[in-house]
Amino acid sequence: MLSFSALVAGSFAMGSLAAPHIAPTALNAVRFVLAGLILSGVAAASGKVTRASLEAPWRYLVLGGLMIAYFVLMFEGLKTAAPVSMSAVFTLTPLMAAGFGWLLMRQRMTGRMALALAVGAVGALWVIFDGSLQAALRFGVGRGEAVYFVGCAAHAVYAPLVRKLNRGEPALVFTLWTNLAGTAMLLIWGWPALMATDWAALPPIVWITIAYTAIAATAATFVLLQFAALRLPSAKVMAYTYLTPSWVILWTLVLGQGVPPAVILVGVALTVVALLLLLKNE
Repeated sequence: MLSFSALVAGSFAMGSLAAPHIAPTALNAVRFVLAGLILSGVAAASGKVTRASLEAPWRYLVLGGLMIAYFVLMFEGLKTAAPVSMSAVFTLTPLMAAGFGWLLMRQRMTGRMALALAVGAVGALWVIFDGSLQAALRFGVGRGEAVYFVGCAAHAVYAPLVRKLNRGEPALVFTLWTNLAGTAMLLIWGWPALMATDWAALPPIVWITIAYTAIAATAATFVLLQFAALRLPSAKVMAYTYLTPSWVILWTLVLGQGVPPAVILVGVALTVVALLLLLKNE
């Protein structure tokens, strides 16, 4: 999950540069196809793909639908929202995951976990509202953040559903079928945008972002997330998302996008405190 958070952060930083040049459905359709090819090759080489893993294929349609909703809404949000602000919205996912974990798996929350989620939520809201009490009181949430919040809800329900719907399939195989189901739905949904895109005229950053998100932020993170979701409570799986704003700041520095205002760093620090509280063993 540490690797997961670092890889996810890169998609915020690069996605913000690519989002103005291509429709979210078109970009994600291509990245899902590429990720599917990579996962198919790795899974075939592992010899773990069995006919039994295709039992109840509706499971993969449900999970694949949740993931494409998350990714498409993320890139839609990045059209108007800053990467650090978007990553702060992402840190609200553990709180939602804890709620879904209780509803679907009856996973209970300890007092310290509740405190950690509350601290993390405050840190996230601090970043989203730029440390401004006035903005918070008037609930001045941008369109990009609001759109992405819906995607994060889909991501939050995904974690406990993986545990509920998995029937003993290895993480790699479960990821493969989930990805392929999502790819099929995304190609249908995004077909008009795919046909309307002038692929030859796209700037290099779009192709770099597609390659990065396909390999690192789709294929790799799918496996990492499902591996962790089968071994940890949903709230702890999502706890590492609290590191995402910190990783995004490092990514934006590397990509020459500047440093966010100092007041934002207070919220980032609170999200790190939340992570440390969640990771401490009961």
